[in-house]
Amino acid sequence: MKKFILLFLIAFQLNMNAQIKLDDFGRIVLNTYLPDNNSMPAEAKKVLETKLNLITTNNGMGGSTANPRFIITAVLNVTTKDIVAGPPQMIAQNIEVTLFVGDAITNTIFSNTILIIKGVGANENKAIIDAIKNINPKNKDVIAFLEEGKNKIINYYATQCDFIIKDAETLAKQQKYDEAIYKLALVPEVCKECYFNTSELIGNLFQQKIDTDCKAKLSKAKMLWDGQQNIKQAEEVITVISDINPNATCYTAAANFTKEINAKTKADEKARLELALKKYNDKMELEKQQVNAYKEIAVEYAKNQPKTITYNNIIWR
Repeated sequence: MKKFILLFLIAFQLNMNAQIKLDDFGRIVLNTYLPDNNSMPAEAKKVLETKLNLITTNNGMGGSTANPRFIITAVLNVTTKDIVAGPPQMIAQNIEVTLFVGDAITNTIFSNTILIIKGVGANENKAIIDAIKNINPKNKDVIAFLEEGKNKIINYYATQCDFIIKDAETLAKQQKYDEAIYKLALVPEVCKECYFNTSELIGNLFQQKIDTDCKAKLSKAKMLWDGQQNIKQAEEVITVISDINPNATCYTAAANFTKEINAKTKADEKARLELALKKYNDKMELEKQQVNAYKEIAVEYAKNQPKTITYNNIIWR
């Protein structure tokens, strides 16, 4: 079989801020990637990028910077160019578009398809843009190409699940809980067995994270209170404790400590402290009702990652 070699010696720029949502996790997504060093005109590149986004979105695989690993990209090759007599004189081009779905980390392309498109315009650039606009996201070859890529991604998680879990456990031992939870949260729900196993581990790691965090913050709060016992210090202690997750093992001890502080506060200062305690209790109640806490950790971790990833030598065999 003919080999296609794509040399992506370019940085993939990630817009990490507003694009990451809770529902970006647990599904297969493809990120649109077009190298900056190709010879395609900027306007045509933008149109192609929009078209690729439309292809993935229409097929339920719209990209997300939460997981930049899997990409969809395209290579354009003009096969013929003809001058169409006017007036006005126009240029007609036949273009071969090769679409790829790949794993940008292991540098492997999962699927590809070739589309033949035609475009007419006042110049070569406009002819290319016209041709790109003629790509049909519902084309049966495009749908089959995406399905093949999706199945390869599912197979990746099925065969690599043990390694993903082992990696997360290693990170957890280093107390890198956010990174561990992030990596586990990326496993798509359609990968049933792996998703079930990673979901169970996420629960365990999340509990370890909040327990570790609780112990550290309770210890800090006690040190603050031992240092100086007054209303200003009491409010600072409450601020520290208010960041403790109510599902943490030491939460009861933290709550009891706030009662102890309240009991030692002078009568004329109680109203001020009780207001701080009310805010604390309201926050705890709200956090108890959260059902996507671990996904929010994954979202924040993704947002705080470097905004540039380099993709090299993606090869389809």
